[in-house]
Amino acid sequence: METTRIMQVAIIGQGRSGKGIHAKLLSHMPDRYRIAAVVDGIEERRQQAVREFGCDAYADHEELYNRNDIDLIVNATPSHMHVPVTLAFLQQGFHVLCEKPLAPAATDVDGLIEAAELANKKLAVFQQSRFSPSFVRMKQIIDSGVLGRIVRIRFANATFARRWDWQTLKRFNGGGLMNIGPHPLDQALQLFDPERMPDVTCYMDSTNSFGDAEDYVYVTLRGPGSPVVEVEISSCQPYPSNHYEVQGTCGGLKGTIGRLDWKYFKPEEAPEQRLIVEPMFHKDGSPAACTETLIWHEDRWEQKNTVDTMGTAFYENLYDALVHGKPLEVTPQQVRRQIAVMEQCYRQNPRFAR
Repeated sequence: METTRIMQVAIIGQGRSGKGIHAKLLSHMPDRYRIAAVVDGIEERRQQAVREFGCDAYADHEELYNRNDIDLIVNATPSHMHVPVTLAFLQQGFHVLCEKPLAPAATDVDGLIEAAELANKKLAVFQQSRFSPSFVRMKQIIDSGVLGRIVRIRFANATFARRWDWQTLKRFNGGGLMNIGPHPLDQALQLFDPERMPDVTCYMDSTNSFGDAEDYVYVTLRGPGSPVVEVEISSCQPYPSNHYEVQGTCGGLKGTIGRLDWKYFKPEEAPEQRLIVEPMFHKDGSPAACTETLIWHEDRWEQKNTVDTMGTAFYENLYDALVHGKPLEVTPQQVRRQIAVMEQCYRQNPRFAR
């Protein structure tokens, strides 16, 4: 019987992400991962990690450089530290999983990809929303063709929230696009085109943030042969709206993270029509307009969907990549395109540029 290899993990940062997401996920996957070490500048957090995980704890991430028993570094530092900390560990010869946003610029991503290739190590980015069951199902529906040619897709992440922490500051790479945007943008780019760069139009504003970064973002992605894809991130919507919309030539879809509804007609069941230039009349001679009766088919999908669901699927794929050599579902090259889109958004809104 093949023995399952348990990956030894060091988590850099024990804040909302490092502890609340990554440590929680890894603790529930003991057959694949073990938290061997944490790094945090706050002593209470280090002591708590030692008690909870039975791991080593350090105040400075450089203390890990000489550890030859660590298989994976999870970089859950604040956003402005993602590039330098990730680069340092890749150069030290570690596999690295970095939290989003990976970087403020595409050239930064190029440097990280190059460092990973030189070290022959994996660079992964925690874009777990790619594994959202609702997104996976929506993509299956679109790919099936039942909705026809897709004309427009909309992603909305809108709520009412005032915020005053470090993620509202540009110098820490905060703001709605950097903090929330990686998730809907990752999904949007997959549905726009898996490879091609879109034409980008973006409007930003600051509404309820106490910092100098944006908290309202409206992005439109366009390109020949692709649907128009819109992404809205808002902190000034008192009627929360976190949903998908899809419009196609044969039907459409609407949904949330836990439920999708779609409706479509089958062209072979539709009445046969032809283009008419002459005036149209009813049988009684009165003017007529274009009317027809289509047979509509409706379906629904529902499933509980949580951060844990997506995160577990992400870590399963990462394990298969590290241990079995399988490809990453979310590649650094795909994330680079996402960062390039963000750069265009900031260029169009210089007030919020990094």
